[in-house]
Parts: sequence; C-alpha cells; structure tokens
Amino acid sequence: MGRKGLLACLCMISLGCLAGCEKTPEDAVVREKGADRIREYEGESEKAAGGMLRETLIVPEHYTDRAVYEDGRLVIDTDAEVFCPDVDAVSTYGVLKRDGGQELIDFVTEVFFPDAAFYRTETYNTLTKQECREKLTELNKYRAEGNLDPYGFGTDETGSYFFNIEQKIAQYENMMQDAPEEKVLEPIRPSLGLETVTYDDDGNPQQEVMEDYFYGTAVTAEGAYDYWFSFSGPNNEFTIQKNQEDLAGQFEPVFWVAGEELRNGQEETEDGRWTEADIKQFVKLSYEEAEQIASEKAKKLGMDLAVYGWDYELLCRNNYEIQKGSILDGGYIFYFTRVIDGVPLTHTSMQGGGLEDIESTLETWKYERCNIVVGSGGICRVELQNPYVVGDVQVKNVKLLDFEQIMQIYKQMMEISNADLASDEKLRTYHITRIALGYSRIYDPTANNEAGILIPVWDFFGGFDLDLEEESLRNAGEGSTRSFLTINAVDGTVIDRELGY
Repeated sequence: MGRKGLLACLCMISLGCLAGCEKTPEDAVVREKGADRIREYEGESEKAAGGMLRETLIVPEHYTDRAVYEDGRLVIDTDAEVFCPDVDAVSTYGVLKRDGGQELIDFVTEVFFPDAAFYRTETYNTLTKQECREKLTELNKYRAEGNLDPYGFGTDETGSYFFNIEQKIAQYENMMQDAPEEKVLEPIRPSLGLETVTYDDDGNPQQEVMEDYFYGTAVTAEGAYDYWFSFSGPNNEFTIQKNQEDLAGQFEPVFWVAGEELRNGQEETEDGRWTEADIKQFVKLSYEEAEQIASEKAKKLGMDLAVYGWDYELLCRNNYEIQKGSILDGGYIFYFTRVIDGVPLTHTSMQGGGLEDIESTLETWKYERCNIVVGSGGICRVELQNPYVVGDVQVKNVKLLDFEQIMQIYKQMMEISNADLASDEKLRTYHITRIALGYSRIYDPTANNEAGILIPVWDFFGGFDLDLEEESLRNAGEGSTRSFLTINAVDGTVIDRELGY
C-alpha cells in the first residue's frame, strides 16, 4: 500500500470513528442535543464559588488512563495534558454569519493587500518566449547531465520517475510557439461578478461570469500572491498564497506540508521517520519573528484573535515522496481563534460543515477559521473562513459537568464508537495526548444555516496506531489537531465535529 493509500485508510477510519460517536449507549449517558435544548441550560446567578474552573470542576493538569476492549484488539491509551481556561465561569453566546458582499471583500483585501496592484491570474502567469527559453535551457542542461529528476519528485512503485523531463521539455517547446514577447497584464478589482474565459471539453473558449467566486494575482513589494475567495451559501472563504513562481522559481506544483503530518504520518526521510530536528533545519526564521508577522495581520481583522496553537510547515516541490532534497522553504503555521471572556474557540482540523446525509441539498455552514503561514519571505499563505458576528449572552455563567463526569462519558463513547473493528484489524491503539476545554459553535442546518450558539466543549486530541494483517500504521498524536471526541461540557452530549452539531 502506497503513501496515499495509507493516508486514505487512516482518513476512512477516522471518519468512521466520528460517525460512530453519534450512537447512544444503552444507559443514555448521551441525552437529547440541539440549539433548543441549550436555551434550557441552567445558569448560575453568581460565578462558581471556590475559585477558577480548574478548581471547581476538579480538573487535573495531566490525565492518564489505559483501557482495553474488543478482546484486546482495541486500546485507548490516554496520557494527556489537560487545558482548562483560567476563568471562573463560562457563558453561552449566540453567533451569526457575518454579512458578505463587497464590504467584506474590501475589508479583507485592505488588511492583507493595502498597496497591491491586482491582475487577472491568466495574464500574470502567462510565460513569455524568453521565460520559455530559460526553462528549456534549464531542463536541457539537467537532461544532458543525466539528471532526470532535478526537482526530487522521486519514483513510483515501479521505479518510474514522477517527473517526466522529456514530456516537460516538449510542453515548453509547444508553449514557446504561441508565447508573447511580453506579458500583457490586465488590471482587475477584487470583486464578484467578473467575467473570465473557460474552455469546454473540446477546448473551445467560452465566457463565464464568476458570480460566487474570484481569483486574481496581487502584486506587492514583498512579491506576488494568488488571491481567491468564494461566497457560497452561508460560507465566506478567503485564500491567499504566495505565487508559485515566487515560491519555487518554476511553474511546477508545490505544496505546504504540516509538521504534524510529517512527524505522525507514514512519511520518511532517507534516514527514517521525520523528527523535529529534520524539520527545523529548513526553517530560517525564529518563532518569535514569525509570530509577530502573523499576529500583526490577525489583529487588523478585528476579531479578538489570538494564537491558539502552531506547527512547522515545509514547502515541497511535490507531495509524492517528501524527501529533504525536495524542500524549498520552511516556516510556521499559526492557528488563530477568538478568545471570548478568556475562553478560546478550540481549534481543530475539522471544517464543521459536513452533511449527515450525503444526498442532502442543505447548504451547510463551516467553522470560523484563520490560519496564517509565515516562511522565510514573510506571509506565504492565509486561510480565512466564515468570520462570525458574536451576539448576546444566551445563558450566563452556565453550569458545567465536573471533569470526572466528562471522563466517564469519554471512556464509554470511545468504546462504543470503535465497536465495529474491521476483520483485518489485529490491533487499534489510540494515543490521546491532549484534552482541552473551550468554545465550539454548533447550529441546526435544518432550521437556520447562518446562526448558531457558542457552547463550552471538551475535545480529545491524538492519533492512533493500526496493525492490519499486512500493514502497520503509526501515529503517536504528537501536536495533533484532530479531535476524536467532542463532549458538550454542559449536558454531556456528543458533538460531531465534522457536521458542526
């Protein structure tokens, strides 16, 4: 099984576990859930007596437990730091979708590109004859030297190169025939409704109006950036990424890969599994410098954002076999979330806009998200999704279950949600490495897909090892952003992070 096959297997199991979390145990430890139910929560007239939540809920700094189920085939190994915000009470809040439109587009554009010039991407990325000649000179030189894999793409299982240098030379030779002597840049304004040219299955050009999305290139003093955004149903999503030519110096695919995937996945260097030391050798700036750059931009968004967590990221020439020779740059990714009354929204890798029924026509609402990647050249990528408008308190100083009650639910639900092991699974071992209390947004997509409630939840992060008949997968959960279980801290119901409720 190749790298992509292994990753797909892990993803299928992870999704299956999350889906399993919707099952209800026989003794009804998980009760009815939903927005209407939350409005009935019991509030406290005064803040909890006795001190901070960690004291009143009896939350330890560290929690360990090891449980074995399914005749020894399922192990839940919990060895976790426990995060509890330094507050004495938590309230629930209503949230609304932030109105989109040109006003939001202009605001985000001004934050990240105050002095940029914007052009159609097609015109900016068009290669001139001279650029084609330069590419051909470079590739022909590699071929003459016998270097048929100059960018370190590696080989497939048959030993064939992923990068076909002969095919690439032929492509540039064809491109040079029609390439212009100079670029003819077409200025545009970031907005919806622009016309663009697309091609049908026969290669015929046709006009299309980009009613719900935009893409263009922003040229700044720091370099060129590809700029996309889409307004689809309740979702407003912005993506900014350093232009590929600026990143790689070539028009070939490049990819940012998180340290979490390298350390915990099946990726290996020539010397074995990736370590933090392996990753850090490609990072040319300090954490403090990178955080300052990212935080300055996040602050300008005016959303009370703070760094919730971070990881290393490496820029690679390919995503087939990530070797040290294919690394172009290294940096940090910062996960920003809101902090409300001292309580952060918990960051997870899940988007929160899934569908319970894949055939449903509902327009679902993803979580608010702000991730910023900083590399040696400054900001390299930004993902901004669905900025909320935080409304009024729904229940003030809501009463929470104590930590022991939460852990009873956790143990029971981890067993139930993993009850159906595949026949070829000899052993599945979960490593839960972090437990965190924070806010999460839930909503009812059948009632209103533009309004929800922020509630306090407990999340359980980590990874798992999987021993199959013919393969073994290893993920120790180091620095994991994947929550395997989310429990409502008020009533003990289980929240499906993929769905968002």
